[in-house]
Amino acid sequence: MIQIIPIKGIPIIKEGDDLGGFMVEAAESQGTPIQDGDIIVVTHVAVSRAEGRTINLDDVEPSRFARVIAEEYGKDPSLVEVVLREAKSIVRMGGGHIIAETRHGFICANAGVDKSNVPGERNVALLPEDPDLSARRIRERIRELTGRDVAVIISDTHGRALRDGEINVAIGVAGIDPIRDRRGETDLFGYNLKVKRTAIADELSSAAELVIGQANEGVPAAIIRGYRYPKSEDATSKRLIRPKEKSLFI
Repeated sequence: MIQIIPIKGIPIIKEGDDLGGFMVEAAESQGTPIQDGDIIVVTHVAVSRAEGRTINLDDVEPSRFARVIAEEYGKDPSLVEVVLREAKSIVRMGGGHIIAETRHGFICANAGVDKSNVPGERNVALLPEDPDLSARRIRERIRELTGRDVAVIISDTHGRALRDGEINVAIGVAGIDPIRDRRGETDLFGYNLKVKRTAIADELSSAAELVIGQANEGVPAAIIRGYRYPKSEDATSKRLIRPKEKSLFI
């Protein structure tokens, strides 16, 4: 049986806070202490706040280019400037949206710059500098405090090409192979699978989002328990990024 358990009671995260420690303490306090084999999914905003990856837009001086884009698309010039700084390239702009490739290689709205769940009207959260490293540090902290061997996934909310609505996807992983390669297995009727590679880190991120609060619930993390995942000490979220030469959409 697979369980998805919200980790409640985590305080509002500030720069320098022990996020891993807070999650361990909160899980114990609610009677669901972290166990071996658990998968801990935590939102990037919580990680970014702990790592000081936030910025006040009032402290940003927009460039001329940012002002031009902001005027054309009806956006805050300071926000556009931050997006441009965080972007490796701009993929497309239109309808008030800026789709960018981040320095990590993710294609997403506003280069991952997020205004939700960040204290302060003019504050925004940037993606962690290295989400995989952030996941490894949280995993190591949990192991230090509990002795438990877990996987950690850092998630973010992304849109999808040709599909309405948003889902949570993995932008950082530790202790888990983000893709389960099922090529060579057979289906119900004996057909040999040739292309089946399941992005389990993304699926687990979206599953966790069912209990993680995106509005006012204040739940930045969840435990997924009972799922037998492929363990890995060196796999990274880069495995989830499709090479540009194989992309049919950009």
